[in-house]
Amino acid sequence: MLSSTVSWSYFKLRHRVYKSRRAALTLAIVLGLVGPVLPQSSVAATPSALQALNHLTVKGRAPKTGYERNLFSDGWGQIGYCDLRNYILKRDLVRYQMRASEPCTVQSGTLKDPYTRKSIAFVRGVATSYKVQIDHVVAVSDAWQKGAQKIGTQARYSFYNDPLNLLAVDGPTNSAKSDSDAASWLPPNKSFRCSYVARQIAVKTRYHLWVTSAERSAMARVLGACPTMKLPTH
Repeated sequence: MLSSTVSWSYFKLRHRVYKSRRAALTLAIVLGLVGPVLPQSSVAATPSALQALNHLTVKGRAPKTGYERNLFSDGWGQIGYCDLRNYILKRDLVRYQMRASEPCTVQSGTLKDPYTRKSIAFVRGVATSYKVQIDHVVAVSDAWQKGAQKIGTQARYSFYNDPLNLLAVDGPTNSAKSDSDAASWLPPNKSFRCSYVARQIAVKTRYHLWVTSAERSAMARVLGACPTMKLPTH
């Protein structure tokens, strides 16, 4: 019985240490103190998204075999006592209000949706929260099929929780996007497409993910209208 008690106490201690390390890593990523655990990109100083696109590897989509979302993260990373979903809501909403009883929880606000140009009133609740979702700009399963299988657990965690890859957007539009890449889905708001594609290229550059030939062509067509578009960094 004593041995069992000691083992359980040890497990709980290891779990707390693990969560603390994950929280610290997420906070460091958000604050820009560290990057993903990957080799330094050879195109880190590339001045435009179009030039960065030309440095991405072009390959076919790998099989989805073995894909599970929890291979990236078991939920949102923590920033102190706050989860990353609320961090992004606070970043992207205007006139937001925090829940008084839970200082890290966004209760309401207004989203100027980049995907549709709609103004969406966000109110937290079972029947309303779905109206605003946090999109992984490079979809998680798309990343899995284009190199994330090989970048390691910690880098996949960074990818999942990196604000560079996260946007608060219209929920139904995000659902329609699903796990599409730029070859099969672009935001209905045409004025945002350059920024959207540039962000995808920045994420794929940072995490050493590749693009398919059709995806690269679609990205190049979009950037043809904005050839000097810079890569976002956060």
